[in-house]
Amino acid sequence: MPFLSRDGARIYYEVHGKGPWLVLAHGAAGNHLSWWQQVPVFSKSYRCLVFDHRGFGLSANGDEGPSPGQFVEDLEALLEEVGAEEVRLVGQSMGGLTCLGYALRHPNRVRALVMASTLAGMRKPVWLATEPIVRAKAQELWQKRRENGRRALDPEFAYCRPELAFLYRQIAGLNPPRPPDFPRRYPILAQDVTDLQRLTMPVLFIVGERDDLYPPFLVAVGQRLLPNARLVVVPGADHSVYYEKPAVFNEAVLTFLKEAEER
Repeated sequence: MPFLSRDGARIYYEVHGKGPWLVLAHGAAGNHLSWWQQVPVFSKSYRCLVFDHRGFGLSANGDEGPSPGQFVEDLEALLEEVGAEEVRLVGQSMGGLTCLGYALRHPNRVRALVMASTLAGMRKPVWLATEPIVRAKAQELWQKRRENGRRALDPEFAYCRPELAFLYRQIAGLNPPRPPDFPRRYPILAQDVTDLQRLTMPVLFIVGERDDLYPPFLVAVGQRLLPNARLVVVPGADHSVYYEKPAVFNEAVLTFLKEAEER
């Protein structure tokens, strides 16, 4: 089992397939196993790197637990370890933090960036801009979420596909418990619009129409701030498009990557 020892942590990773490098960075409810519906498809055309962020899955981080502030440096070390120079990045929710941070540091090494159900790493005023209507809708949504709690899977999906909902929970259950202050550990990587405008590579934002963590109207604000970004909204999906609608997700990502390769 391959591990990379770095700065007090052992980062678990796997490489599947041959071809150009494609990195898949999981969200906070997942780990490298989350991509079981993507790796068999993507590895036909790409060399897929999947890994566990420190403090998730098999990546032990001592007593500190998850440390988002070190995610980008961990990815840099992983890519050096496997010899990847030019990469394509896919970040799901929390994984978007890792991918955005790497793209900001190494824009010339990123062929394409996929931000799946995420604006992680962007300072709120950046993607809320100064639009009062957007701000009001966001505040209303966040208040509702505080009252009802967060959800990663669409309730209808969980009802219709209980076996997949069970597997989702089992994968998440392999992660160590997260500390109560975990969301506040996220670093802010894009402080203002000029940071985002440096990302000139093709960028795909993909989000479920029912996502109340990063709803489409907010993701659209972020998408408009990047010079070469597009947005795909997936009907009938919540915060886990890659898991709930894998065929739609995979096709959208592969189509986007193919176009990026042809640029």
